[in-house]
Amino acid sequence: MSNIGQQKPLAFALAALLAATVGKSADAKAAPVAQQNIVKTTAAAGDFTTLLSLAKQAGLVGALSRTGPLTVFAPSDAAFRQVPSATRQKLANDRMALWRVLLYHVVKGNATAARVVKLRPVKTLAGPAITIRVRGGSVFLNTSTKVVKTDIGASNGTIHVINGVLLPPAS
Repeated sequence: MSNIGQQKPLAFALAALLAATVGKSADAKAAPVAQQNIVKTTAAAGDFTTLLSLAKQAGLVGALSRTGPLTVFAPSDAAFRQVPSATRQKLANDRMALWRVLLYHVVKGNATAARVVKLRPVKTLAGPAITIRVRGGSVFLNTSTKVVKTDIGASNGTIHVINGVLLPPAS
């Protein structure tokens, strides 16, 4: 069965969800503002082709291009290669599960690195919160996913690069 007929209602639902949840910033001090949005900034970086491909498949590119401010914990292509093939296959066949996983990497507001280290836990746009811990001078999400690069500015938010893919708890 094709998901084509469901794409527009899902995109409109996402846009409404993002508009409703984006309000007061997670950090009063915004990250440096760049000229390109989150999608264009990650595309220009070149190490997020899997993330962008999945965002297109889930119908999230439009919302991530215009809505903000948002903070994205962006898994690199290397991080996606670590995901077991069974999990990748499940996400490829279940658009809502993919949507939920991707939104589990997004937080409303501009949470710069200075602010992220003070958050315990932080609610994602998928609903469940992620935990943030600082150990040995490094920041970890949900125990083992490490933030490897911080404060990449975009016109509609901030991007932090992570070395793993976060999977939300089963609902």
